[in-house]
Amino acid sequence: MALGQRLFITMSRGAGRLQGTLRALIFLGVLVGMVVPSPAGTRANSTLLDSRGWGTLLSRSRAGLAGEIAGVNWESGYLVGIKRQRRLYCNVGIGFHLQVPPDGRISGTHEENPYSLLEISTVERGVVSLFGVKSALFIAMNSKGRLYTTPSFQEECKFRETLLPNNYNAYESDLYRGTYIALSKYGRVKRGSKVSPIMTVTHFLPRI
Repeated sequence: MALGQRLFITMSRGAGRLQGTLRALIFLGVLVGMVVPSPAGTRANSTLLDSRGWGTLLSRSRAGLAGEIAGVNWESGYLVGIKRQRRLYCNVGIGFHLQVPPDGRISGTHEENPYSLLEISTVERGVVSLFGVKSALFIAMNSKGRLYTTPSFQEECKFRETLLPNNYNAYESDLYRGTYIALSKYGRVKRGSKVSPIMTVTHFLPRI
């Protein structure tokens, strides 16, 4: 009788331990299944991450390239500079537009005409060239402050474009500082060395 009781107790304890072990194994299996993804899921996640990574890299590369191109265009010369076609209006006398006729004699005209249409092109930061669209001549200024025209672009064709408090612009020779494009009250060109940006004769309003 005592032997049978001992055998029953031993078997009960063994069964309890086995159940505990089985429960532990089942829990461990569930835990491993949650942590370790399936091969298909791994490949899908990897593909998604790779595509996102390449997309981000390409976006950054394009942005960097665009910035480099913009920098090159800004610092480059006349042919790739920013261009805008305007008429430069000077509010002196009856009011005149700067014009470049085919004979090269720069002057002011009260009425708009094809020779008063100028192409203002960015050469470098704050510096522009002035080109007569109809006459195909550049405006230039020599060392004496006299305006003249030339069919080809050169250093004397560069002018510093300055925005004034009255929203007009002043055009100063980039090569000979202190000399400005100016029109008299009769529409004649004034010598650039005899005027200053505080004088209305040097104020020009770009018009479309």
